[in-house]
Amino acid sequence: MYIIAGLGNPGKKYEGTRHNIGWQVMDELADKHRIRIMESRFKGLVGKGVIGGEKVLLLKPLTYMNLSGESIGEAVRFYKIDETSRLIVVSDDISLDVGQLRMRKKGSAGGHNGLKNIISHLGSEEFMRIRIGVGDKPAGSDLVDYVLGSFSKEEKKILDETKRNAVLAIETIISDGIDKAMNLYNTTRRSPT
Repeated sequence: MYIIAGLGNPGKKYEGTRHNIGWQVMDELADKHRIRIMESRFKGLVGKGVIGGEKVLLLKPLTYMNLSGESIGEAVRFYKIDETSRLIVVSDDISLDVGQLRMRKKGSAGGHNGLKNIISHLGSEEFMRIRIGVGDKPAGSDLVDYVLGSFSKEEKKILDETKRNAVLAIETIISDGIDKAMNLYNTTRRSPT
């Protein structure tokens, strides 16, 4: 079984924000594979299904971004999965240009409080993550306001393709492993056109 978790914040005011791109990818993945993310478990919303012949649990933590590890850690312990090979976390990343996709097998939190909390709850940095670039905040603006802000129309067009690629990357990780997924879907820097 794989646990695939998309990071975000609950509540209408956070829908469509930069910080909720992980949830948007979960919704896209769920729609494509006809999985309903509705059951309340592990301090989050979950949906069970099959992707590429493998059982999956799609998880949207409801703990707010900075406490994502509470939800993910609980699910990992319940299912007794090996987080190094069976956990995929999707999150936003301000250090990547809008639309850039970057996968890693392991790594530090890179200043992302949600990832930092997951690492703390798992006691390990060794889990797969897919980071989606949301662009750096403009000079002089507040980071919290920026990540809780919405995308421009041009950024949304770019991110529609990026979300589809993130779904394909997840499917590739499940069917052929993360190395192949990284070769196919890690993208170079790009800017809105």
